[in-house]
Amino acid sequence: MTSAAKLVELHRNGILESSHRGHVVVCDAAGVMAQWGRPELEIFPRSSCKMLQALPLIESGAARAAGLGTTHLALSCASHQGADMHTSLARSWLSGLGMAENDLRCGPQIPADRPARATLRENFESPCQLHNNCSGKHSGFLTLNRHLGGGPEYIELDHPVQQAVKAAFEEMTGAPSNGYGIDGCSAPNFTCQIGHLARAMAKMAAPESLGRTRAQAATALVNAMMAHPLLVAGETRACSALMAAANGKAAVKTGAEGVFVAILPQRGIGIALKIEDGGTRASEAVMAALMVRLGVVEAADPRVAALLHRPEINRRGIKAGEFSVCREIYADGAPL
Repeated sequence: MTSAAKLVELHRNGILESSHRGHVVVCDAAGVMAQWGRPELEIFPRSSCKMLQALPLIESGAARAAGLGTTHLALSCASHQGADMHTSLARSWLSGLGMAENDLRCGPQIPADRPARATLRENFESPCQLHNNCSGKHSGFLTLNRHLGGGPEYIELDHPVQQAVKAAFEEMTGAPSNGYGIDGCSAPNFTCQIGHLARAMAKMAAPESLGRTRAQAATALVNAMMAHPLLVAGETRACSALMAAANGKAAVKTGAEGVFVAILPQRGIGIALKIEDGGTRASEAVMAALMVRLGVVEAADPRVAALLHRPEINRRGIKAGEFSVCREIYADGAPL
């Protein structure tokens, strides 16, 4: 990657120790509002695009036929902690389909949620696929698959489920994908340019031009995410904290390797960013900064401030450094 912009810095005693570079695009229906780095850079959006992958679940009528509610839709967009609120919902969802954990193809994962890990340890149990952070997305895939009548290997590239996902993804980004990779949950992850990903998020924010069926699907997913921020991620997670702080003004979603997107429905704005070194701490800080500048969260909110500018405290409780978003990006919170 080249021509990345410096986005975040860590200083120790006033001396630059580390920095994160990356690429950012902010756009609305009229086009690009702001950019840093290269908007044409092609990336794997990873889990940041789960709301795009969930569009066929609603558009096909599968969600309605299965009686899914807003909690299910939020979980379909989630990269969750594997807490009981997540696994219990996924389990009941599958049960309502007449399916079970072994119908999933996402693989087992040790839950990030501490109480869930403790429960497994105390009961001498191993984590299962319900603990996988993508079990909600895969439950959505299974719901769509039952509606389409496809075979059990719904993660295969030529499967009707993934073909529907790819079609929705390309239509929303406005360009054909040039390739794909296998995600951590074994599903295909299609590449796109950062600018095109931001464009897709802007369409999710202002879906009126998408046609009635897709507009309704986009609105339902965005509203579900904003209504249930803890289902989308979990306690201590930036996605949940920022959505709670935005209080219905934004839906945000992280992805592996430093990808982050945001949907701002009241302003019709979409954001996409990629940190060059894959650093999550940097992607979270930059997203918090942009949300402050776009007026959907307050810099003084502790949930935002903890991501935006934070001291590095050593083991004796002494401030040893300062982690902060670069002035060129944050501009002291000036409106964007």
